[in-house]
Amino acid sequence: MKLKGIITVFLCSILAISCSQNKTSTTESSEYPLMTLKREDRQLTEQYAAVIRGRQDVEVRPQVSGSITQVRVEEGAKVKRGQILFIIDQVPYKAAVEVAKAAVATAEAAEETARQTLEGKQMLYADKVISDFELRTAQNEYKSAQAATMQAHAELVNARNNLSYTEVKSPVDGVAGMTDFRIGALVSATMTEPLISVSDNSRMLAYFSLTEKQVLSLTKQYGSLEEVLKSFPEVSLKLNDGSVYEHKGKIDVISGIIDKTTGTVSLRAIFDNSDGRLMSGGQANIILPYDRPGSIVIPQEATYEIQNRIFAYRVIDGVAKSTSIEVFPINNGKEYIVESGLEEGDVIVSEGAGLLKDGTKIANAPGTTSATTQNPEANGGAAATL
Repeated sequence: MKLKGIITVFLCSILAISCSQNKTSTTESSEYPLMTLKREDRQLTEQYAAVIRGRQDVEVRPQVSGSITQVRVEEGAKVKRGQILFIIDQVPYKAAVEVAKAAVATAEAAEETARQTLEGKQMLYADKVISDFELRTAQNEYKSAQAATMQAHAELVNARNNLSYTEVKSPVDGVAGMTDFRIGALVSATMTEPLISVSDNSRMLAYFSLTEKQVLSLTKQYGSLEEVLKSFPEVSLKLNDGSVYEHKGKIDVISGIIDKTTGTVSLRAIFDNSDGRLMSGGQANIILPYDRPGSIVIPQEATYEIQNRIFAYRVIDGVAKSTSIEVFPINNGKEYIVESGLEEGDVIVSEGAGLLKDGTKIANAPGTTSATTQNPEANGGAAATL
């Protein structure tokens, strides 16, 4: 019995010591790096894959049939609008113009004869020599002659147009592409393959896409798609060699229609290409800036995640309180821009949030004796980093 009593007393002593230690651990306070939140300006960037196109990529096709007699364009050369690129055999088309001219002369002569006949009939009708039927017949013959003259003139215009089409010209200023057509090649207006392509590369268009959520965020920030186009800052272009293109671009088109397949919205940015560095058909990345003035900015080290939710510790009355926050979806890898959950003037634990527990006492919290003694500036709202 004595041994049992001794064991009981020993166990009670151990339990008392353990409870005392646990009580001490829950009431202990430690010092942590703190920061007082204030509003700051930030500009974040995000990259999006883009396809580069010339301002105009025009496929040049023949409008008449025949064999090529001259090739006047150098592949890859700069060409001007209206410059002759190819000449198609002109002989049959020149002959067609001469035939049309002869037809016009014949029609005009017939018209003049019909006019004179009508004038004579009118005089005879006035003297009551001929009947009303003969007069109307003469009038109809003159109208038919006029119509024939008009048709002949139209055929002459058409023949001259066809002759002009034998000179295949560039419709735009730009750079000529490659061509497989040489002298003697037979071409026609119905062929599907273009003779050559001309790209107007003086200004380049970069096409890219944003998700519906991103576009909604932009419209929320600027008010509408129209305001996004007016107010959105200039964008940059990162080329495939890793360099950033020296000229800034401007977003000039937002489609406003969500692609049902991808769930994205197409955008277009325009860049100057006076030095000809960019080529149509190339690939690049659009660097899109996001201006966030007057934002609450916190270090990512001040947060922890549970089930895709982000939390930070606010320091309230010297105690760390876990707070759920919403952050801007784009970040620089070091900071978060807080959209809700924290306000200017809040004090948070700026590092080691993953090691804390809700209710942990903060020895250096503003207003505490420790904070006043060890870091006098803490009372003034400055960040305390210990």
